[in-house]
Amino acid sequence: MNDFSLVCRVLGSLFYRQPQDPLLDPLFALISQGKLEQHWPLEQGELLTRLQQDYQPERLAADYNAMFVGEGHSVSPYGSDYDDARPQAEVRAFLEQRGMPLGEGPTDHFGGLLLAASWLEDQAAEDEVTAQITLFNDYLLPWCGRFLGKVEAHATTGFYRTLAQLSREALQAMWDELSEQDSGEA
Repeated sequence: MNDFSLVCRVLGSLFYRQPQDPLLDPLFALISQGKLEQHWPLEQGELLTRLQQDYQPERLAADYNAMFVGEGHSVSPYGSDYDDARPQAEVRAFLEQRGMPLGEGPTDHFGGLLLAASWLEDQAAEDEVTAQITLFNDYLLPWCGRFLGKVEAHATTGFYRTLAQLSREALQAMWDELSEQDSGEA
């Protein structure tokens, strides 16, 4: 797994899965032990340290659920709930064209789109950079700033506020990298 895929997979998993999901246990172990930084390809040491310090497992589920789950949640993780995002059906069609296996649920979840970016990178198709640029430019970046701002505003734990800041910086770094690769290929 390369750096781009790793960043997308970690951030995507933390937003897509509820904190009590056992699949996150190894990731939370790295965070709580301060070991994520040694695997993290971006220079975000201060934010990773804050993420570790703000990791309070007993509070994460309540914060996650209040923001993202059920009736009365304060932050929608779905692009289709933001005016400047593409329709969910268009996101699904794009991912299906790329051969990504999809379930029945919505495909425009912020975390799910980051996981899709990781999947696209791992598939290493000839036009992977073009696909990733399209995913970022058309389906993620137009609304993710508003989404992350809402997470920062509504989170009751420092963990999710820090995760939003970490994600904002990482997305910018990945977009810069994709743009450089694209201009290098042109």
